[in-house]
Amino acid sequence: MVVSILGMSLGCSQYSNRPGSIAFHNLTARFNAYYIAQSEISSAEAAMKKKYRDLYTQRLPILMPLDSTMGSQVRPQLENGIKKASIVAERHQNSKWLDDSYTLLGKARLYLGQYDDGVEALRYVFTNGRDEDDKNIALVWLMRAYTQKKDYSNALNVAEYLRQQPLNKVATREFYLAKAYIHQEQGEYLTAVAILEQVFPLLKKNQQAARLHYIAGQLYDRLGQFALANDHYKAVGKNKPTYDLSFYATMSSLQNQVLLDPKVDLTRVGFDKMLRDRKNNDLRDRIYYTMGLLAERRERYPEAIGFLQKSIQTAGANTVQVPYTYLELARIQYDRLENYELAKAYYDSALVSLPPQSEEFLSANDRKKALDEFVTQINIVRTEDSLQQLAQMNPAALDRKLDAIIEAEEDEKQQLLLAAKEALANANRPSAADIGVPNLSGNGRRWELYDPSLISQAKMEFVRIWGNRPLEDNWRRVVKDNSSFASVAQTTAGTPDSLSGVSFATGVLEPMKKDSEEWRSRREELRKSVPLSGAAFASSQKREEDALYRLGKIYRFDLKEPEKAVTTFTHLLKEFPKTDYREEAYYLIYLSLDDSNKNKPLWKEKLMTEFPNATYARLLNQGTFGETNVPTAGKPTNAGKSYEGLYALYDSGNYTEALAQIENVLPYFRDHALIDKFALLRIFLIGKVRGRDAYLQAINEFIRLYPESQFLPRVQEMLEVTGQASLPRKF
Repeated sequence: MVVSILGMSLGCSQYSNRPGSIAFHNLTARFNAYYIAQSEISSAEAAMKKKYRDLYTQRLPILMPLDSTMGSQVRPQLENGIKKASIVAERHQNSKWLDDSYTLLGKARLYLGQYDDGVEALRYVFTNGRDEDDKNIALVWLMRAYTQKKDYSNALNVAEYLRQQPLNKVATREFYLAKAYIHQEQGEYLTAVAILEQVFPLLKKNQQAARLHYIAGQLYDRLGQFALANDHYKAVGKNKPTYDLSFYATMSSLQNQVLLDPKVDLTRVGFDKMLRDRKNNDLRDRIYYTMGLLAERRERYPEAIGFLQKSIQTAGANTVQVPYTYLELARIQYDRLENYELAKAYYDSALVSLPPQSEEFLSANDRKKALDEFVTQINIVRTEDSLQQLAQMNPAALDRKLDAIIEAEEDEKQQLLLAAKEALANANRPSAADIGVPNLSGNGRRWELYDPSLISQAKMEFVRIWGNRPLEDNWRRVVKDNSSFASVAQTTAGTPDSLSGVSFATGVLEPMKKDSEEWRSRREELRKSVPLSGAAFASSQKREEDALYRLGKIYRFDLKEPEKAVTTFTHLLKEFPKTDYREEAYYLIYLSLDDSNKNKPLWKEKLMTEFPNATYARLLNQGTFGETNVPTAGKPTNAGKSYEGLYALYDSGNYTEALAQIENVLPYFRDHALIDKFALLRIFLIGKVRGRDAYLQAINEFIRLYPESQFLPRVQEMLEVTGQASLPRKF
């Protein structure tokens, strides 16, 4: 009451410059609206920080992302903070807390995902602010807003301005963190860690400092500076870390000791001690995962796979790490061992529990879709090649080979029976891992259908044994395809057709007797699949030829592996020198070869010699991007002409060539104003060449990558026509 009377007596207009009026508004703004706003927003920040979970096996961001999903969980506090901070702007224009209130407004808007409003509030502070320290803090938050929108150019412009300003200790610390975050997001790890090194003297010993030391260690790891990384991992323990952070820092330090000393034994460097520590029972899957990565780095792939599988087996109810372990297994099977069927199965398992909005989900989903078709085609190649080899045998040798296949099937049945008996025994015997897991099945053991990791393992094992079978009656019958011959070409074991004659209760399996009626019937069934006539052999060759062609295109366009595309197309031309796909194969080999490859001009010459008037030859004469006198592999410089050339190809129906070219041209114009126009044309081409699933994926990628495009309404309309929902949008 006394304050109010005093304010009224002195004249308390918010536009007055009188000392009494300013003192009144400073007092009321600070201890009423601003105090409440700051308390509400600080409470919301603390709640978001508490709910945010770092996945320590992945790259940690230097700053917590401005996630509108998390902001929505504390919306009441943020909106109340906005309401109170707005009171300062509305009623206390001459208060020194006006700048701080606008900064609070900007932060709260950013947390809620209202980026335009948040940026506007922060820009207001920079333009109209009266206190330089307040302006600097607002600019730091403006850097974070630009970084979140991946507008790195504007973020760095703000950083350059701040670099030239005198900053207090708090502003200096926040500026360094925001700038290091920009470079980390751009993949410039050396610059990011160099800036981060400047932050540590400004920090107190607390969990934030421990976390930043861990991030510095991760950055040095990516740079191959394992000794420097170890220094930071050891510094984590000196800064009051959480137990999980301390655990991962210790594990990363041990990992670097292995990298620094290649002769050290993985199990004795310290991982064995961590596995025995009861406090780490819930983290054993992470330990095995790290050991798997190290074994892979040493090119000991069976050992790596064993450790990674143990990681999945020991995960129990804590399945956060499981999808990433499956991804690592898929990568080993694909990149290192070239076991594409198992790689596809592991990708399937990873996608069960990967967060749909994560970058790993998008890349794994793309790879999985490509491998679906890839496995189909490679199985065709292997099967038809095996059948053709069988067809060239004399009748006696063929009978012996078919008998060997049947024997292998019988052996496989026995193995499956033993595995089934063991699984049945394990199902009735609770394990130590089940202790503490909720009883969902009534028998003291967790029901498998409630555990995504167990479901994924079961699916993968099914695909390994039976292949991709549709859900239908008699799914085990081998006469549905000839896939058993494909595996026989590499091993003596075929794919079993059924487990008839097996009694799981008694464990009795009635094997077929050689030369029995059942045996001869099975042999004749297999013989029918062998292309013994001239017409059947020609049909088999045609299926193999078509599959090789499709494999080459999958390598080139979907898997983005030009070297393997060249190998596949070359194999196609060697096996089928008169193939109808020669012209396109020459052209795609030429596009896939690196400029430094001495054989590249030879493929152009072959195309010009054998098909001088064909479309692909004209494309090479005109230049890849539709610009005259531009070499095919040259860098395009004119976006408009390049687009016109690509559209002309699309308009004339040359979809494959246009898609090959647009995949090459996109990286050159990624910062050009026409990039979304190129991307839109790419959607149409993918729809023509790769089918509906790839078309939908391309639409979703456009929506995610070009949210400000003028073509966005049109693309969203295209998506609605298909009846599909878009992928979650990333801000």
